[in-house]
Amino acid sequence: MTTAQAAAAPVVRLENVVRRFSDRPALDDISLTLARGEIVGLIGRSGAGKSTLIRCLNGLDRPQAGRVVIDGTDISTLSEQALNPVRRRIGMIFQHFNLLSAKTVAQNVALPLKIAGVEKAARLRRVMELLDLVGLADKADMYPAQLSGGQKQRIGIARALAPEPLLLLSDEATSALDPETTQSILNLLGDVNRQLGLTILMITHEMEVVRQIAHRVLVLDAGRIVEEGPVARVLASPQTDTTRSLLRGLSPVLPADLAARIAPQGDQALIRVDVYGPAARRPLLAEIEAITGRPARLVHGGLNDVQGEPYGRLFLALGTGDPALVGAVTARLQPETTAIEVLGYVPSDI
Repeated sequence: MTTAQAAAAPVVRLENVVRRFSDRPALDDISLTLARGEIVGLIGRSGAGKSTLIRCLNGLDRPQAGRVVIDGTDISTLSEQALNPVRRRIGMIFQHFNLLSAKTVAQNVALPLKIAGVEKAARLRRVMELLDLVGLADKADMYPAQLSGGQKQRIGIARALAPEPLLLLSDEATSALDPETTQSILNLLGDVNRQLGLTILMITHEMEVVRQIAHRVLVLDAGRIVEEGPVARVLASPQTDTTRSLLRGLSPVLPADLAARIAPQGDQALIRVDVYGPAARRPLLAEIEAITGRPARLVHGGLNDVQGEPYGRLFLALGTGDPALVGAVTARLQPETTAIEVLGYVPSDI
């Protein structure tokens, strides 16, 4: 394999992976890839199969069918001894940090290097590089009990990076942190991804975490991937009930007082438009007015941004209730938007 081919090959490839416990499928015919330098969010409810998937990725569990390929090696068939070099290329960060309380910060970070047989001077150099990277070089001689939750997680990240992994698995790494600390950890992971080109899989049940950091999202439900795609696209127009449930609170919902005024007929049509990418940059109100000859108005919703990609949900009053004009508007916008729906008709004073 050439250098260019190696760079283009996925870091992770799962092919039709099945893992069952008794008669219950924890993973049911899972296939996915993770590209080099990609941050992917894996979301799902409790019991969806996220933990089993992580254990299959780091070789702690083995599928009953399918292949788990890490950097070109199918680890599902390797012996424990053969697995060790592969595991050293996979970093893990945990919800509860998993630091050793009797060891200093520096000793915790150095532990994977010590296990790998790295000599002491090289270990110390690497530890100080990593503590500087995570902004805690002055905490080297402290113990975990002397650190805040956010500092502990930074140490956990430094430890995971010590053996220079090509893949970082983040297992609910921000779930035990307050919002401000969560943001600082996500910023750090984003910096690590950009500086080191590290592939990161973020396992979480919090879509807000995925929105802030991931390039792509996978939705897991009952052991199956039920939806996947660019984060902005999935946020703009979720296709499954599972995804819509996980997104509840992130997507605008029509206020109850306005929803109560919707009727089968009325002065003007009210439509919901989901937009993503180029469609979110279009002058939709001007386009609608050009069709109807009447000004359209945004009555609720708005735009947001993920990794520089705009997305949003807009509730628009068209200024007309003429069925022909309403049909012309939806026909014109349908190819340009992620989803469009006529919700009904509302009074002109909306």
